[in-house]
Amino acid sequence: MRAMNSMTGFGRGDAAGEGVTWMVEVSSVNRKQLEMVVGLSRELGDLEANIRNVVTTACSRGRVQVQVRCDSAEASGSALKLNEELALQYATALDRLSATLKLPNQFTLAEAARWPGLLELERSVPDAETAWPLIERALAAAMKGFLAMRGTEGLNLKADIQARLATLASLLKQIEGRAGDVPQLYRKALLQRLQDAGLPVNLDDERLIKEIALFAERCDISEEITRARSHFGQFDKYLASSDAVGRSLDFLTQELFREFNTMGSKANNAELAHLVVAAKGEIEKMREQIQNVE
Repeated sequence: MRAMNSMTGFGRGDAAGEGVTWMVEVSSVNRKQLEMVVGLSRELGDLEANIRNVVTTACSRGRVQVQVRCDSAEASGSALKLNEELALQYATALDRLSATLKLPNQFTLAEAARWPGLLELERSVPDAETAWPLIERALAAAMKGFLAMRGTEGLNLKADIQARLATLASLLKQIEGRAGDVPQLYRKALLQRLQDAGLPVNLDDERLIKEIALFAERCDISEEITRARSHFGQFDKYLASSDAVGRSLDFLTQELFREFNTMGSKANNAELAHLVVAAKGEIEKMREQIQNVE
């Protein structure tokens, strides 16, 4: 069963045969969708589809970059190429500059050999069909290390998210414990304001009873608490899943933030507001981590 993966990873692999060594590097960063960039020489362009199939089988999100390089181990497979046309352009430009500045043009062949692009070492690269078995082996080795790193990072993310969920559960329990006292605190404060204003207080006054009842209804956060607990259960389910759960966790985080935000708006109590602010801070930190979950 596959554990939760991060979208950050790196792997390198190589495979050698017939005087040629193929090196493949696979790396990724977070993205909402799967994006892929494959670096191949023009001669190997037909292999891009093969590489993409390998990567898409293992990854569902992230910007994945695959770089394929060839290192020829035999000198016989290489040839030195001279760009004569470019050499003539360099020489003509220097002659023109010499005439303009009225200075002698005294460049040597050794200096000319250092002109950019004048001399190139061309290596014979196998055709795509011949190269694929070795590239496939190198890619498999790179993907193994790449996925191992994503898995390790995923375990770290999972541990951090679970720790923050435990903190949120503790904060929710404290919020629930204080929520029931809010109507009584409001009743006490309302009576005190009436007394301070010198108004007669009749505890059986229907208007007073109705006002307290309406306040209790407005500040009732029992539904939000129930939904938050349900979200905690969904989090546990997804964190234990072998599927790619990043999008689902991101959605749940938004919903959890909305529930706590509503609690803060409805509770109308300083202590509860402080707990809600702490909870929202934990959710924001958790959201940042979830952005990197596949």
